[in-house]
Amino acid sequence: MELDVAFNASYFVAFMMGMFSSIHCIGMCGSTIGTLTLSLSSTVRNDKKRLFFFVLSYNIGRISSYAIAGALVGLLGTLLKFPFSEPQAYRAMQLFSGMIMAGSGFYIAGWFPRFAYIERLGAKFWRLIEPLGHKLIPVKTRLHAVFFGMVWGWMPCGLVYSALTLSASTGDILRSCFSMLAFGLGTVPAVMSVGIMTGFLTKLSRMSRFKQIVGVLLIGLALLAVFPWLNPMRLH
Repeated sequence: MELDVAFNASYFVAFMMGMFSSIHCIGMCGSTIGTLTLSLSSTVRNDKKRLFFFVLSYNIGRISSYAIAGALVGLLGTLLKFPFSEPQAYRAMQLFSGMIMAGSGFYIAGWFPRFAYIERLGAKFWRLIEPLGHKLIPVKTRLHAVFFGMVWGWMPCGLVYSALTLSASTGDILRSCFSMLAFGLGTVPAVMSVGIMTGFLTKLSRMSRFKQIVGVLLIGLALLAVFPWLNPMRLH
């Protein structure tokens, strides 16, 4: 089948990728939410409604950082495709995206632990901005929580990098931004539930069988990235 050069990564795939990988995110973002919660006053911590909106503000900041990162890789992808014909550039980005996504699936399933090394890519940048997050503690307002989330949204994470390769395959800055926004929204249900069902979610995230199922689902999404014509949610 001839490749549709107007193809861009489905927002549905990005959203589902966020949902599937959010169990892994609990281990990273869960501790950050714990830091946020402990930094709040006891009045806020004891008021579930107010606490909910602080955690929501944190997630708004975190997802905003994902969207900004998506726009940046979209710009980079636009620049990199100049030396190639448009169909070749799209196809190369799709294949690379699928390879990274498949690697993340094998990683979550426990079959490819070395995939964690990809997180070193953002380690130097993270060391530069991490102190900004510490300066926002204790978090006193919802706006502080948003800024706190925007800083911690840049925490090195191989699964976020996988989503970025997916967004880069859109070949468009705005669509790349929206793709990462969809990914971030996919992570929200699990991350927002950490404070409510911490024990259950932590137990679930440690079950090898469950992680293998999630890994296989991510590998399936990687196949949709490599063979976009199989994706019923593709956008033209």
